[in-house]
Amino acid sequence: MTKHIQRLTGTVVSTKMQKTAVVEITRLRQHPKYKKYIRISKRYKAHNENVNIKTGDRVTIEPTRPMSKEKHWRIVEENI
Repeated sequence: MTKHIQRLTGTVVSTKMQKTAVVEITRLRQHPKYKKYIRISKRYKAHNENVNIKTGDRVTIEPTRPMSKEKHWRIVEENI
């Protein structure tokens, strides 16, 4: 039996911390009453071993063990 790992794709917003990147995930969600689609964005702090990732890059992140108070994601690959 294989375990399903949730992977998210988003844009790097900040790389000002050491070995940490802030990744913004944008999703479309339908409003419950008005049925209009709304863009919802959420930011995740992800562990970044590669120093060559810059702001604006598209990356894929997946959950990992907690590395700090807010950081429990890691960058898996860079999507160009």
